[in-house]
Amino acid sequence: MKKSQVFHAAENPHIRYNPLKDEWVLVSPHRCLRPWSGQTEPPPEEQAPDPNNPLKAGTVRANGQRNPNYTSTYVFPNDFPALLERGPAPPQSDHPLFQAEEARGTCRVMCFHPNSTVSIPLMTEDEILSVVEEWVNQTKELGRKYSWVQIFENKGSIMGSSNPHPHCQIWASSFLPNEGRIKERCQMEYYTKYGKVLLAEYLQMEMEKKERIVIQNSEWVALVPYWAEWPFETMLLPIKGSPQRITDLNDDQKRGLAVIMKQLTTKYDNLFNCSFPYSMGFHGAPTGPNKSVGDSPHWLFHALYLPPLLRSASVKKFMVGYELLAQPQRDLTPEQAAEKLKDCDHLTHYKNKE
Repeated sequence: MKKSQVFHAAENPHIRYNPLKDEWVLVSPHRCLRPWSGQTEPPPEEQAPDPNNPLKAGTVRANGQRNPNYTSTYVFPNDFPALLERGPAPPQSDHPLFQAEEARGTCRVMCFHPNSTVSIPLMTEDEILSVVEEWVNQTKELGRKYSWVQIFENKGSIMGSSNPHPHCQIWASSFLPNEGRIKERCQMEYYTKYGKVLLAEYLQMEMEKKERIVIQNSEWVALVPYWAEWPFETMLLPIKGSPQRITDLNDDQKRGLAVIMKQLTTKYDNLFNCSFPYSMGFHGAPTGPNKSVGDSPHWLFHALYLPPLLRSASVKKFMVGYELLAQPQRDLTPEQAAEKLKDCDHLTHYKNKE
């Protein structure tokens, strides 16, 4: 009789369910059984600061406006916005295959710091706290009018960032974008069915298992989600309370967020001794004039880091082929990724080591 096989998550291919997005990811860990000792290729040269940097304090931007000599954060309207506050609406179609709706909104750029050579892990906790406070202010203002406020940072040229200056973008829209819409549905369905907040229950179980936790403090946990798609993807979740939006955070949570952002991004940079590229952003309950504090009990505010690097500073994961035509696929298991990140120093950045 043939001997029965035992499943090992770190060896056998399997699929994992993402309850936040109602989709599956293929995990193929057997592809990583070959030896790997971390960085195997030299990191690319870091992008040098542009002398004509339009984000620099005191410089004149393409539209002729001059930036002030800011010393902390600075927010201004995107000179080339994807959304506009005014404009004609598309004509209505009576056919279900040709639907269009109006898209109103505003796009802003937010500089984190006047120094073009620093990034979040190289900033002080107080400087990062100023960034968090401004994120709260921007969401409060834009959330009064718009249904969704998306804060996101693209770091590194590999992620399409044309400027190494520390900054993010804030897009506010009159509609729920796809990610917000599917998370709204999935979390509401879970709350209705089980009477529990999906991410709150998930966090509780992760805290018990401790298999995918990278780092934590008294207010926040950084972990590799069980259903992560990108090799070193992480999620930040609040430990205490049930903040639905960034505007719900208290002073301790804002300070704790600044601390864990610095520590996590320091780990990222130390993983391959490079300025680790990523796209990151926050997801919280929808906003708008009809929304109020506590009106979305199914939501838990969280942050996502989506970095592309896989095996070294110059080997990235490509979402192509099968990923585009079938479903996301990863080789390194979330548990393996969490272990590698956990082992990285979070206190001393590699640039500051002797």
